[in-house]
Amino acid sequence: MELGSDVRRVRIAFLPTPVVEMRRLSEELGGPRILVKRDDQTGLATGGNKARKLEFLIADALDQGADTVLTVGGPQSNHARQTAAAAAMYGLRSVLVLSGSDPGEWNGNLLLDDLLGAKVRWAGDTPLDEALTAAAKEEEKAGHRVYVIPLGGSTPVGATGYVVAMAELKSQLDELELQVDAGVLPTGSGGTQAGMLVGAKALGFPGQIVGISVFADRSTMVPILKELAPSTAEFLGLDVAFDDGDFVLYDDYLGQGYGVLGAPEREAIRRVARSEAILLDPVYTGRAMAGLLDLIGKGVFHAGQTVLFWHTGGTSALFEYAEGLT
Repeated sequence: MELGSDVRRVRIAFLPTPVVEMRRLSEELGGPRILVKRDDQTGLATGGNKARKLEFLIADALDQGADTVLTVGGPQSNHARQTAAAAAMYGLRSVLVLSGSDPGEWNGNLLLDDLLGAKVRWAGDTPLDEALTAAAKEEEKAGHRVYVIPLGGSTPVGATGYVVAMAELKSQLDELELQVDAGVLPTGSGGTQAGMLVGAKALGFPGQIVGISVFADRSTMVPILKELAPSTAEFLGLDVAFDDGDFVLYDDYLGQGYGVLGAPEREAIRRVARSEAILLDPVYTGRAMAGLLDLIGKGVFHAGQTVLFWHTGGTSALFEYAEGLT
């Protein structure tokens, strides 16, 4: 049985996404062989990892009779942009509760939110979870049937997308006759890493799943992963067990905070663009690649190993960060 085959999904993403080798970057570093899983190529409004989660979340929303999906994120949220796109594909309204205040000039993901027909609400000084609850009540009072998607789509339903993604990756690696020692990814709300952990356990995937936190420190994120991974496995009826060593997360690369572009991200983005013609984003993949480059420099990953970097998308946010990147 395919992982997640008993859970309804709708088709949104262009799958499978390619696995390609970063030959020039690997040679420059003199370190491990580096592969990249191109989930920036999922095709949903410039691509990204949330398309996989939304295949299951939108199906659940439709099954519940919703006419509106509501979610939260930052002003340049990839998740919010892809949620708006998935909603548009299936004739649903989208309401996005974004942190802070209207910046005035809408660029990057925020521009795409508008083009996709999303209703944008600004949380201002209100915590996002409170603003989300208030928005849901207001929409329901207006007569809408609302399906609420938490931050990043990181629920057992959403994380199922990355349980299934691990089966896709394993099939590709088997075809290429490759094994990887580690799969490295940016970790924000935790759903992608949790799903990958469940899939890896269920499939007997030998590589270590390594998160580079872009959002919060280990004391915040590891408990989230420890709760979400088992609950996702239970949701899918998978008999897998986890121990503390499964939850590998580096929080050394948080810089000045979430969404704040610093020198490490800038260098990683420019280096990968110039060596591989692959575009990373300032918030997630740029930070995670900066972490991977540092870990290679420190010998955590070394020559003789094979490391897969999971590109989670976000390219459209580059344009909002143009001044800091040039």
